[in-house]
Amino acid sequence: MTTTPEAEEEETEAAAPPTPPKRRISWQKLTFLPAALVAILLATWLWFNQAHLDAISENALSNGQVSKALWQHVRLTVISTFFVLIIAIPLGILLTRAAFRKAAPVAMTFANMGQATPAIGLLALLVIWLGTGEKAALIGIIIYAVLPVLSNTIAGLKANDPTLLEAARGIGMSPLGVLAKVELPLAVPLILAGVRTALVLNVGTATLATFGGGGGLGVLITTGITTQRMPVLVLGSILTVSLALLVDWLASLAELLLRPRGLEAGA
Repeated sequence: MTTTPEAEEEETEAAAPPTPPKRRISWQKLTFLPAALVAILLATWLWFNQAHLDAISENALSNGQVSKALWQHVRLTVISTFFVLIIAIPLGILLTRAAFRKAAPVAMTFANMGQATPAIGLLALLVIWLGTGEKAALIGIIIYAVLPVLSNTIAGLKANDPTLLEAARGIGMSPLGVLAKVELPLAVPLILAGVRTALVLNVGTATLATFGGGGGLGVLITTGITTQRMPVLVLGSILTVSLALLVDWLASLAELLLRPRGLEAGA
């Protein structure tokens, strides 16, 4: 029995192994937001050079106060995010274990209460309790950002296919091995999405640290509002927005790069 060239081609295509999905990291994703940030900062710098600065504005922006406020803001964001991660991810893992699953609704209720409370009100309560300073600001930021990481960790671990976990146990893997080599890698996309959300929340919430004596770019914003000096207000606002966008871009890039191989990166 003879076969036509078309049939042979179809058989060859059917026999060929499927190609693995490629990571959808395009140059557009890598370069668009940084280019936009550069354009925003350049436009701000050009406008700032043309703006009239009186003695009050110059006093608010002199002696390295802008770089100091920016450094304080980055410091608040990094430290608070670190503590959010070491609190929320282990707690999320613990609450998905059989012995502690009944406590998950209680923990989620407290996490929801922390984020549902207005950030400025929460900070005011912490200042009354702990006094002014960076400590009260950090605790307030951490409480406010725990929810997305905790909820995404729990959701990611619960979404794992039970047959895969059973197969891992069937080949003799210990519970810790199943968690480290199967459950957590599969839950990485959702966990990273929660971390990305928490990072952006922390950048925004850190602007309120100035009301508790914690410093940050909120100092420039509040100074610009109270003194009615537009250049100071604009500079503080643009730096805050740019920092939030930069952090979001870096987190999205990490989210793409850290996904386990074999998972669709661009889904």
